[in-house]
Amino acid sequence: MATYHKLIIGSATNMAEIEDESVHLMITSPPYFNAPFDYKGMFKSYESYLEMIKKVAEETFRVLKNGRIAVINIDDMLVDGEKFPIVADVTKIFQNVGFRYRDRIIWKKPDGYLRISRRSGVILQNPYPMYFYPDNLLESILIFQKGKFNYKKISKELKESSKIDTKEFLENKWYSTLWEMVNVLPNSPLEKDIAAFPEELPYRIIKLFSYKGETVLDPFVGSGTTMKVARQLGRNSIGIEINKSLIPIIKKKLGFEGQLYFDGQEDKLEIILREEFKIESVG
Repeated sequence: MATYHKLIIGSATNMAEIEDESVHLMITSPPYFNAPFDYKGMFKSYESYLEMIKKVAEETFRVLKNGRIAVINIDDMLVDGEKFPIVADVTKIFQNVGFRYRDRIIWKKPDGYLRISRRSGVILQNPYPMYFYPDNLLESILIFQKGKFNYKKISKELKESSKIDTKEFLENKWYSTLWEMVNVLPNSPLEKDIAAFPEELPYRIIKLFSYKGETVLDPFVGSGTTMKVARQLGRNSIGIEINKSLIPIIKKKLGFEGQLYFDGQEDKLEIILREEFKIESVG
């Protein structure tokens, strides 16, 4: 079955190109609030950051079908010595726009990823109480649901074609609230200067919360990881990205430069540039 993919270049605070209740799953990793290495100084204030998240949450609620899932990969952020409770605030925002808080999974990065930083190393110079600040090798995967899902509406054929591999489920401990996944290494070929999550993350979420032929949305699509995995798993996708320069990377990553072809499948990619980017559409 052919799949259709749409990349919208513009801000995710407005999803005008997407119809009400036309999306089956949303998964994304928003920019982390003024993260020192990736987003330093991007937002004027924490309040403006949360307002952006609120607008995206409202639009996500509008475009998501009833009963369906929205997943946010995010975590608290330390900026200039101050820790911001992003997980708690984002959770409350999604609840306030109408979502039900369904679950939280912790993503644990490999132990070798963590190095003693100046933050945690303070206690080496001052081995006394009150000097302790931990380094973080965890991120949160927040799961929200819009209303209740009607399991009876899914045909037997679709259920079978989208069946989860229970061996994979058990061996990789998907059943746990702790997922151990290797993060994308800095300066990976298609991830240079992009804070991307590993393919394993959308792979699990898409398999667990969508059926083949359905549509997956990523409002902060970055280099296109979610769209790539959606295509590989036989789902349609919509990605929104404000950085126009990422178009060639996304096309390459998705395999729309001729390097990825599924036999007998006429997958399509549409790219829409909004007015502020001189509207044009290429396929």
